[in-house]
Amino acid sequence: MSLRIVVCVKYVPDAAGERGFTEEGVVDREGVDGLLSELDEYAVEQALRLGEAVGDAEVTVVTVGPDDARDAVRKALSMGVDRGVHVEDGGVGGSDVMGTSLVVAEVVRRVGFDVVVCGMASTDGVMGVLPALLAERLGVPGVTLLSEVSVEGGVVRGRRDGDVASEVVEAVLPAVVSVTDQSGEARYPSFKGIMAAKKKPVESWDLDDLGLDASVVGVEGAYTVVDEVTQRPARSAGTVVVDEGEGGKRLSEFLAVNKFV
Repeated sequence: MSLRIVVCVKYVPDAAGERGFTEEGVVDREGVDGLLSELDEYAVEQALRLGEAVGDAEVTVVTVGPDDARDAVRKALSMGVDRGVHVEDGGVGGSDVMGTSLVVAEVVRRVGFDVVVCGMASTDGVMGVLPALLAERLGVPGVTLLSEVSVEGGVVRGRRDGDVASEVVEAVLPAVVSVTDQSGEARYPSFKGIMAAKKKPVESWDLDDLGLDASVVGVEGAYTVVDEVTQRPARSAGTVVVDEGEGGKRLSEFLAVNKFV
């Protein structure tokens, strides 16, 4: 039986754009271009490497989001993933990480898995807790923040790097893992891969398909709420310190007055 690998990705607002919130206090995903989260590209890469190392594997990409989120699925497919699942339902809009993890867990159960690969965090919410929540909901071990990962003999093993040391951690499959941006550069989709992605299957599911009620996800089911948002002030011209013999003194005074030191 082939190894079943599921990689979870997110379609996020482009960090280079002007990101903001709607009047309802949720992330504005219509006023800015979106893309596959950069940190999730590392997850896709490691999922593909695991499949290549095993030789007999199927890699499925899963995402939750609006219609445009299908672009994130297509990007993963063009990199080499075998098939995709896109959950699109208006009731999911505004979900926090608790609601998102519930939806993703139900998808993964229905897809079937031996190992689930996630990025270390999304580039919009940047909470970094979805892999742990996913492992808890699925009732399997979670091995997170890996800079190296491998699967052999029914065991997933990886290296987690800390500030002063590295440790090797492992878990018996099935399991959930997350990988960092030090795990290896993601491959660029080739022209052949892009063309092949157009023929790969992408299933569209909604809350009814997952057996979930809209009241447990979305804004209504969120554990967290944005009460107030303040627009970031415009960038000022700054202060230019010209050294005419007392440049060091003026610079130190500037740092002191602004409480930088």
